[in-house]
Amino acid sequence: MSRRRILSLWFPRMGAERLIRLGQATADDAPFAVLRDTGQMQVLWSLSTAASHAGLVPDQPLRDAMAMCPSLVTRLRSPHAEAAFLMALRRWAGVFSPWVADVPPNGLVLDITGCAHLFGGEEGMVAHITAQAVSLGLSVEVGLADTVGAAWALARFAGHEEARLRSGDAIDQEARATRSRAAKRRHWERGGAAPRVTATVQSAPRIAPSGQLHAVLAPLPIAALRVEDDTVTQLARLGLRRIGDLIGMPRAALARRFGRNLVRRLDQALGQEPEPVSPARPPLNFAVRLTLPEPIGLVDDIIAGLDRLLPALQARLKEKGRGARRVRLDCLRVDQGRESVEVGLARPSHDPDRIKPLLMLKLADIDAGFGIDAIRLEAVVTEPVHDQQVRGHLAATEAAQKMAQSGHAVDDLIGRLGTRVGMERITRIQPADSHIPEKSTRLLAAAWSQPWSQAWPDPQRPRPLLIWRPEPVHAPDHARMPQTFRLRGRDRRVRTARGPERLAPEWWLDDPDWRSGVRDYWHVICEDGEALWLYYAHGGAMSSGWFCHGSFA
Repeated sequence: MSRRRILSLWFPRMGAERLIRLGQATADDAPFAVLRDTGQMQVLWSLSTAASHAGLVPDQPLRDAMAMCPSLVTRLRSPHAEAAFLMALRRWAGVFSPWVADVPPNGLVLDITGCAHLFGGEEGMVAHITAQAVSLGLSVEVGLADTVGAAWALARFAGHEEARLRSGDAIDQEARATRSRAAKRRHWERGGAAPRVTATVQSAPRIAPSGQLHAVLAPLPIAALRVEDDTVTQLARLGLRRIGDLIGMPRAALARRFGRNLVRRLDQALGQEPEPVSPARPPLNFAVRLTLPEPIGLVDDIIAGLDRLLPALQARLKEKGRGARRVRLDCLRVDQGRESVEVGLARPSHDPDRIKPLLMLKLADIDAGFGIDAIRLEAVVTEPVHDQQVRGHLAATEAAQKMAQSGHAVDDLIGRLGTRVGMERITRIQPADSHIPEKSTRLLAAAWSQPWSQAWPDPQRPRPLLIWRPEPVHAPDHARMPQTFRLRGRDRRVRTARGPERLAPEWWLDDPDWRSGVRDYWHVICEDGEALWLYYAHGGAMSSGWFCHGSFA
């Protein structure tokens, strides 16, 4: 039985080279960098080859980089665009193996067991992948080993003659005046942290021979185990700077001192703990595109383009048994700009007659600029839909069809209102299983809930139309209904009162509003005609008294 073989691909300059491929760099030989916004400042995220030759490094602050290289051209990072580009690279790597998984943000891992002979062996496959990546304008580093962890380490750390190992309290990070006296202090010899040193690492091959993981991983730094930087720093302070320093150590002591993750990563790299390659499921893309021979700018022209795109989108959705929940319309302008509108549906559907009216409500938001030369329609969010077949007598069939049509009408109304004010603002009320008045109903989003199909539960006593938080009522502190009481600064006289209806709190829940104990509710009609819902709290964790909880119509 052949041993597993894993190939790791690392694209160290993917962020910069993606934009260079799009022509967003001024010149091929100009230093170019992609920036990452940390919240306090902007730092370098991905560098071109020219930027690296200028002495710039990732995670360097932009102000320092501009001081070192004034001709640096920068662009801000787009994580979503980089994720989409990595997905495209994953499809490209599917030529070499059917088992391809992402290693965000700029790596791939392939299980090439039984595939290398198709490309002339492992060396031939690596050379073929490298040549194709270069033809695509991408820099790639490869690592091939028996495990995912070992292949990841070889791709990123093998072949480097020197590894900068940080101690955390590096002596060459001190001020210049202090550094001149550092040789006399030698504080690390008296129990202090070891200085930052440059350790010579033997050049490990990027293709590890089968069954020789220990020999290949031993000269690599601890960071090649995919552990946290704090763990690497702590190990460096103890003089453990290479993987070979950890291989022979007791696992229990390492886990107790540095956490279980260090031991797990070490065992995965050595093949003592399984780490499978889990390829991502191919995404379901439902998008259609219309390229125009001449730029357009009128709303009627966009509607005509929708009439051609919607049937094609319907066919793709219907083939997979899916319905669109959110649809996005992208209008690509001649000046490389993009105008996008997005609408949501109350129910998943692939019917063009239900999608088109919603998109037409948003067409006024599109700025055509100098003209639109392409239209793209995509079902961003989809859900399964099933065709319903109605059987039975003629009357039952007609009733079911009327109900279905009315249901579609309500869904279309929710979709239209949601397009204008937001889908989350359209809500519906359904009964809830609770005897507490304020908990007897629940508020649900209309687009993500079904209408209540059963009979609405009828309470034993009528409930008020308006319910608010209990307001104190000034009345004698006893359970008998008073003839007069004071509410909201007004004296009121009772004409009729019906009650009491006793309600007890839910003993299995600690509701702060019900710590006043058992309540006796009364339907009170005042002499001025106002119908109120009063209750007397018998007292529990709080004092007793009268309160007003709602108002009848």
